[in-house]
Amino acid sequence: QVQLVESGGGWVQAGDSLRVSCNASGRPVVGYVMAWFRRAPGKEREFVSFISQNSRTTTYADSVKGRFTISRDNAKNTVYLQMNSLKPEDTAVYYCAAKGDWFPSQVFDDYAYWGQGTQVIVSS
Repeated sequence: QVQLVESGGGWVQAGDSLRVSCNASGRPVVGYVMAWFRRAPGKEREFVSFISQNSRTTTYADSVKGRFTISRDNAKNTVYLQMNSLKPEDTAVYYCAAKGDWFPSQVFDDYAYWGQGTQVIVSS
């Protein structure tokens, strides 16, 4: 089992930057694809980004491409999401997720492990 805990959320102004983190415990995450999803108020959970086990493959939703960067430090069992040029529409609860095979996915049903989420609020 993998336990995921997100941190780093907060309230920022439009145009600001914020980095959220996801710390894993229970098992080393080196063998897991890691991803970030988000759920905005009144909306369905949506894919943000994933990163492969060796960090060679990353993918981003069109809405965040060029502004967000996903990274991981397997030695620290931690995944990061650096968010720049934040917009009010980025306001959401951000969730970290992990899947224990070699196939990255944008589908949240494919991920077996989830954190509790961290709230990000971007004001205009």
